[in-house]
Amino acid sequence: MANPRETTISYSEVDTMNVVWKYLDKRAGAVAALKDFGSMKFIIENTDDEIKAAYDKMSSVSGVRYDGMPHVRNLHAAEDRIINAIDEIDVLKERYRQAVEYMDWFVPAWEQLSEDDRYVLDTFYSEDNEYGSSVVDDIAEYFHIERASAYRRKNRAIDKLTVLLFGKP
Repeated sequence: MANPRETTISYSEVDTMNVVWKYLDKRAGAVAALKDFGSMKFIIENTDDEIKAAYDKMSSVSGVRYDGMPHVRNLHAAEDRIINAIDEIDVLKERYRQAVEYMDWFVPAWEQLSEDDRYVLDTFYSEDNEYGSSVVDDIAEYFHIERASAYRRKNRAIDKLTVLLFGKP
């Protein structure tokens, strides 16, 4: 019998497991992952600019006062500013790493869905749309189906995405 301590797990397996744990309830997890897509995409597209801004804050010089009065409030203000910027950069880098991990997990499943399924899920769960009757009407009109059929189509698409993300139930 193999010693459990000798079992090795690759780094990519650990990363995938971390992403999957966030979405433990499979069906609700698929919906949550779908809703997170826009945020993760935004993080990936904008983190470089945010890190540059944090570096700029770190190296900026504080304003000079010309009133002739000495002002020593915090002798370590420059050091504090640098430490805070370093902490902010660390948080931004970790957030970016998690967004990349999410995309590596989610995008392949998303791309395996049919164009119609992606349309339905995007229409129901995109950040621009509120879940409501107008969304259902839009889908029903797009496919020339009844409202009840639009809901069934959404449920089938979620089920497909759930299986692609997590495997068979």
